Amino acid sequence: MRIMSCNVNGLRSATSKGFLEWMRRQKPDVLCLQEVRAEPDQLPRKAAVPRGFEARYFSAQKKGYSGVAIWSVQPPLEWSEGIGRKDWDAEGRMLRADFGRLSVISLYIPSGSSGDERQRAKYRFMARLFEWLRDFRASGRSFVITGDWNIAHRELDLKNFKSNVRNSGFLPDERAWLGQILDELELVDVFRRLEPERRVYTWWSNRGRAFEKDVGWRLDYQLATPDVAETATSWSVYRRRRFSDHAPLTIDYRFEW
Repeated sequence: MRIMSCNVNGLRSATSKGFLEWMRRQKPDVLCLQEVRAEPDQLPRKAAVPRGFEARYFSAQKKGYSGVAIWSVQPPLEWSEGIGRKDWDAEGRMLRADFGRLSVISLYIPSGSSGDERQRAKYRFMARLFEWLRDFRASGRSFVITGDWNIAHRELDLKNFKSNVRNSGFLPDERAWLGQILDELELVDVFRRLEPERRVYTWWSNRGRAFEKDVGWRLDYQLATPDVAETATSWSVYRRRRFSDHAPLTIDYRFEW
């Protein structure tokens, strides 16, 4: 089972850069997209209805903003949109697909980097997401929740950690919250299970030649229930071509779903 995730920073833009052709060569079973920034009818047909995939989009009410999607080779038994709050669901930030005993979730946590008001909103979203995850974890389902979390968890997860301790994405409260999800809800950061101490980033600023210098952040995660995480065998972060300011994250599992 191959699960791939990418914040495409606009699916129309990523498609024009060859994302779809590259993705097909990777042969994912499930592809989770974030920041789609388009309604399906605004997309090229090959992206809106990708050949060989079931596709579902959960778009923001605001045009050209946010939005998540899931493409899967196997048709899901059920789809579920949102986290149960109208204000956040209007931004199209979470979509779930259920396959037998496994659920796969595409998640896009808001950024707080534009200012204090948006950071407070990010904290409200995080509080609601924790409640949702706690309840869903209690259901006993196996799941992978993957996407752009907009948080670097540890100093190992960004290049310039000392200069970012007061910046959104690396604030102590954000990092503690992510640790709480891992510890209290007993979820596993699958990449860190496979690579406990390796510095690998998935996002780079478009300023200051950050990508060329590899001055990045690890903001994209696959968190899984332990039964799924223990079957993870390999990972990749694709950097040879840039489709977005994020790089696609792929993890292979032996999980029977």
